[in-house]
Amino acid sequence: MGDDVVLNIETLGSEPMEKNGEPLEEVHEEENQKKKQFHSLDSLDKEANKISSLHSASKVVSIATVLQLAFQSIGVVYGDIGTSPLYVFSSTFSNRVPSKNDVVGALSLIIYTLTLFPLIKYVFIVLLANDNGDGGTFALYSLICRNSKVSAIPNERQEEMELSAYKLKIPNKNLKRAQRIKEALESSYCAKTGLLSMALLGTCMVIGDGILTPCISVLSAVDGVRKFDTGMSKDVVAMISIFILVMLFSIQRFGTDKVGYTFAPSILVWFMLIGSIGIFNILRHDSTVLKAFNPIYIISYFKRDPKAAWISLGGVVLCMTGTEAMFADLGHFSVRSIQIAFSGIVYPCLICAYVGQAAYLSIFPENITDAFYKSIPESVYWPMFVAAVMASIIASQAMISATFAIIKQSMALGCFPRVRIIHTSHKHEGQVYIPEINFLLMLACVLVTASFKETTNIGNAYGIAVVGVMLVTSSLLVLIMLMVWQTSLPLVALFVLSFGSFELVYFSSVLYKFTSGGYLPLTFASVLYFVMYVWNYVQTKRHNFEVEQKVSTEYLNSLGSNLGISRVPGLGLLYTELTHGIPAIFPHFLTNLPAIHSVLVFVSVKYLPVNTVPAEERFLLQRVGPKDYKMYRCIARYGYRDRRIGNEEFELLLMENLKNFIRNESWEEGDSSVEGEEIRFLEKSREAGVVYLLGHSEVRASENSSLLKRVIVNYVYDFLRRNCRQGFVDLQIPNKNLLQVGMNYSV
Repeated sequence: MGDDVVLNIETLGSEPMEKNGEPLEEVHEEENQKKKQFHSLDSLDKEANKISSLHSASKVVSIATVLQLAFQSIGVVYGDIGTSPLYVFSSTFSNRVPSKNDVVGALSLIIYTLTLFPLIKYVFIVLLANDNGDGGTFALYSLICRNSKVSAIPNERQEEMELSAYKLKIPNKNLKRAQRIKEALESSYCAKTGLLSMALLGTCMVIGDGILTPCISVLSAVDGVRKFDTGMSKDVVAMISIFILVMLFSIQRFGTDKVGYTFAPSILVWFMLIGSIGIFNILRHDSTVLKAFNPIYIISYFKRDPKAAWISLGGVVLCMTGTEAMFADLGHFSVRSIQIAFSGIVYPCLICAYVGQAAYLSIFPENITDAFYKSIPESVYWPMFVAAVMASIIASQAMISATFAIIKQSMALGCFPRVRIIHTSHKHEGQVYIPEINFLLMLACVLVTASFKETTNIGNAYGIAVVGVMLVTSSLLVLIMLMVWQTSLPLVALFVLSFGSFELVYFSSVLYKFTSGGYLPLTFASVLYFVMYVWNYVQTKRHNFEVEQKVSTEYLNSLGSNLGISRVPGLGLLYTELTHGIPAIFPHFLTNLPAIHSVLVFVSVKYLPVNTVPAEERFLLQRVGPKDYKMYRCIARYGYRDRRIGNEEFELLLMENLKNFIRNESWEEGDSSVEGEEIRFLEKSREAGVVYLLGHSEVRASENSSLLKRVIVNYVYDFLRRNCRQGFVDLQIPNKNLLQVGMNYSV
């Protein structure tokens, strides 16, 4: 076989991929030179690592764009946390009537919970751990994978994780410590599996949050209609809520961009109303509750009745519901826009709302079960009821959008069955809609609402989902601080003590209510985790099988330039997961087909653990075998947020890149005599027709597998595979140009 010749060809006529209207910056050439210090890799794998803008996609956007995104984020991100005043106090004191001192103590807890977690932890720390503008559990996981070889994702070779050189730093004790931690993680199989499991668990908790948020928000708001008819049953309230939920999920197909603009004015009005009424209640009822800003009242609250105070934390924690949405929805907006919206509008209005409710409850503690509606002045009750219903509908949007975003990430990284991804905005690439997931979320919300019919038990379940996601985020962030940011140990310890310890206290409180609805999110998470882990496990085994069964170079050389069969005019694109070597499916095509195309390209669609790959670095090309074989390899690289190129555009770009590859190869070899002939042969072959060659694989457990493995592979995975999108549909391959050959995989 001839020497491998690899070139990174720039896509003709394409511009560098943009984010929010601004081009991604390129890394200086000297940084690329530093990568050469790593050990020698397969040539194509080394090139696959050279994504120049993986770490430098800084957002340089205009003030107008930031403010526009901040306005949109109010409607999409903050509806969930904005409606928490509907049920926080009633959930905090669900079984007792509080004294004035208890109300002040609980208010102090709420104030410092909102300050410590959403404001300080998420807005000013967690958002900085974004993956080139993308947020969520898998963004943190991919950031760790790029800086250490701990990935357990199929089709991601260990060499591709050697990306810590992208941020080479002058050696210091923190860098040496990060290197030791990195080596310890890389040498431990348990650590790799544990990290993946943590990422999957966080994803499942976010999805569970996306199910519970619409239920509790809409039920809490609609419950206010009982003022109109005090005899209205819970069944009627539940049916009204279900109708609203169905309508909400029906409009998701219009996209986050349109939904955000539609809902943003309403939720902005909601924040202004609850803030204003809060100030009114402070002035009207009891301004002495402002002393709750002194944290000493938290200590007094716990001293009076430690167990009751500890149990009440399960209600207090609901004041930060939707906090994870700020991070998970980051790809839809920007860091600065999220920070401006929360710090400037959301946080002040929420504080005013909670202080106002506490001022009312200090005078009328017997109304604790309906604190929100009872504290509203009679003259504005019905306008506030309409605003509350609208806000509760909007609240659901935050976690629905977050669910779509995080499932797209999971699927791209090989941890979720293939589903249909619809990009709903040409301006903001992170905004997506997933019909199948939208339907399942709607179905789950309807079932939960119809079953529980009230917010008390849903609130118990909600707390576990909220704190569970926060614990996962904190754990992954600590690793990022140690390995990626190389933060000093005292600051890391301060972060763990300030946030991790309090999150564990909150988690212990919400677990206390496990039997009273707390089992619900854990049940959802367990089912989702099982599905995602099975898919990832079998995909990994399947990829390993392909690597083990790849065809040897000797076999290819023995076939000769005609490959042992007739070569007919045409361009054949043979899809494979391998980035080097000949896939095992290739001999099957030679055996089952009477002829093969005159030009053959092995195509690998490869998702890297990054959020985006610039368009000019999309393709990598390599010649397979001697020149007279007319065989090439093309690796099409994507990030987990990139939009997949359609087949017609792909064919055009591939042809242009192949021509450039041939020209550059001839120029490097100093032999341009055959350049024109080979390019003309390539054009003639494409004119004869393009055929996509795919292997139709059946995965089965090997005969010596355990019973559990046979059940998982032969039945569970097979069920998932048959009921998700087929590979050729996901690759956007037209049926008329498709040719498949079956092959069995024994794993």
